[in-house]
Amino acid sequence: MKTNYKIILPIILLAGVLLSFNIKQRSNDPEKDKVLLGLIRYALTQGHYQPHQIDDEFSESVFTKFINGLDPTKRFFTQEDLAELSVYKNLIDDQIKKEDLTFYKAVLAKYHQRVQESKGFYKEILKHPFDYTQDETYNIDYENKEAPVDDVDLIVNWKKQLKLAAMSRLYDKIEAEKYKKEQDDSYVMTSFEELERQAREETEKNMEDFYIAEADLNDEDWFSVYINSISEEFDPHTSYFSPNDKKKFDIDMAGKLEGIGAKLQKKGNYTRVAELISGGPAWKAGELEVGDLILKVAQGDEEPTDIVGMRLDDAIEYIKGEKGTRVNLTLKKLDGTIKTISIVRDVVEIEETFAKSSIVEKFNRKFGVIDLPRFYINFNERNFRNSATDMAKEVERMNKENVEGLIIDLRNNGGGSLDTAIDIAGLFIEEGPIVQVKYKDGDPKIKSDRDPKIHWDKPLVILVNEMSASASEIFAAAMQDYKRAVIIGSKQTFGKGTVQSVLNLNDYYKYKSDLGALKMTIQKFYRVNGGSTQLQGVLSDVALPTRYTYMDIGERDELNPLNWDKIPSAPYKKWDGYENFEEAINNSKKRIAQNEQFLLIDKNAKWLKEGQEDNLVSLNLKEFESEIDKRERENKQFQSLYDYSNKLTFTSPSYELPLLAKDSVLAKSREIWHKNLSKDVYVDEALNVLADLKIKKKTRVVTH
Repeated sequence: MKTNYKIILPIILLAGVLLSFNIKQRSNDPEKDKVLLGLIRYALTQGHYQPHQIDDEFSESVFTKFINGLDPTKRFFTQEDLAELSVYKNLIDDQIKKEDLTFYKAVLAKYHQRVQESKGFYKEILKHPFDYTQDETYNIDYENKEAPVDDVDLIVNWKKQLKLAAMSRLYDKIEAEKYKKEQDDSYVMTSFEELERQAREETEKNMEDFYIAEADLNDEDWFSVYINSISEEFDPHTSYFSPNDKKKFDIDMAGKLEGIGAKLQKKGNYTRVAELISGGPAWKAGELEVGDLILKVAQGDEEPTDIVGMRLDDAIEYIKGEKGTRVNLTLKKLDGTIKTISIVRDVVEIEETFAKSSIVEKFNRKFGVIDLPRFYINFNERNFRNSATDMAKEVERMNKENVEGLIIDLRNNGGGSLDTAIDIAGLFIEEGPIVQVKYKDGDPKIKSDRDPKIHWDKPLVILVNEMSASASEIFAAAMQDYKRAVIIGSKQTFGKGTVQSVLNLNDYYKYKSDLGALKMTIQKFYRVNGGSTQLQGVLSDVALPTRYTYMDIGERDELNPLNWDKIPSAPYKKWDGYENFEEAINNSKKRIAQNEQFLLIDKNAKWLKEGQEDNLVSLNLKEFESEIDKRERENKQFQSLYDYSNKLTFTSPSYELPLLAKDSVLAKSREIWHKNLSKDVYVDEALNVLADLKIKKKTRVVTH
């Protein structure tokens, strides 16, 4: 392809002119940045489970990681920029030790320059129709592709990126027009030229949203990227939390916050209501609606603060607050009217965080399903609900409902609190070790369940997938080692066998402002049988194909993971309560081998892997359409995957029925969950295994 220099060179000149007028000085706190850098370095080299040597090799890795963190899609830095910055490649280790920010500042200055320049030319590129008849391609393998060579190549790369974005929109518009014509023969189809113009306009609007979001980032955000380029060299789960990120982490772990109970998003310069949380203050008051734009915020009787144009995190700080306090919101409603409402803040529980249960009948027998999204806990308020106490309640409810077997669904459960995982495991066995934990120095410590009571003595199946990680793996591994449950799901779980501690940095250094926190790997955990779950995860007793079977998903595919190893077994006694444990597993394997749905899932997984590896996209519209048509034709062979139904009816347990009658949002949430369960082939096979498992009339234990 020939480069059109008559178009490209004026665009470069225009970018330079705009740059001279638009670059802003960004204020920062260099003292705080240096304090942070020193604290993080000391903590990582002294406290990390496997300290990394900070040397020239480390320096080169940080160099690459920081630049990729700022520019993951290779559209800002050129190879010329990288050559210019490469003088720091082997100096970063020395700068880290001296708390020197020269490299950080140099890279960030170049990045901001390039971002500002791009504002000068992306609109110019989108002013003109693209030529979709050219035979050109674009490589979307950003991880492995080279940065643009120079300024000219950078513009060419931008043009291709914008062309691909516009072409994707154009394709959708053309297909929509065809559909309208099929439905109504009298419909006059919009011209190609008009659709192409609309596609470019929408692409431009999308870019404007990107620049608004980019402008929202402050020095704290940029420095976090740099600090994490350093911390993640130690292992993929060691990371720095800025003060705002730490608050979000605490909310995620606890499943609750204090505020109005609304999820907010950035919409241009506005803060928009994206969702109301069921049972929250805003939902109860009934005046705030999804789509409302929040213009001003006032605390009680104080004067309102205009939040238009304010970064989202800052706006949220004004809106949320302590239980019992009042906030006044000035809104622009969907109909364009301006209205001020008052909401009294309260504790808001994020329902999707918490365990929930359902009941189903199969083979004229009653079974239960408990979905556990994560091992949640509130570190700041120990008396607040946590996953262990909630699971104990759900298990007790299943006993009262007289269900004969129980599925615990840990799919996509990324972990959480180690202590709650130990307590939950204790619900299903007599007292004994659950996990072994080891610091970098010293012998492993055994963490045990000390409650001799078995709260559930009936059949148990645990459902996992590739995204079941950390505490999920502790629990599943213990149940597998004790032969207490059949583990069914993906070939193996994620493979995260490390434990992190969150260190509030202000506890270690008294500073005038919030320094945030460091989540650092300080331990590895091991199964009671001595094996690590690191990299290997938990191998399912019954391995089922999933759409991710051939994808690179798991700890083994992360950068810088810790190694797998093994320690001596802890003394434990297997639960010998099943008559036919191995037989039930073998029966399941035979069913799966003959199940057309699972065979098709495996075929689909291979097809998805092929698509993932095809990184070259044609920018010729006919070729683009042809490729999509080909993929859609191929995809039709997998239609039965989406049409599948296990023909089972799932219902809420008795205790929940009065709650559903009063709470329409909760009722809708449960309706969607139950519908998804009725289309779930994995749950269906888990129920088959439950039905197969037989409990001995009198259990005994075998010393291991």
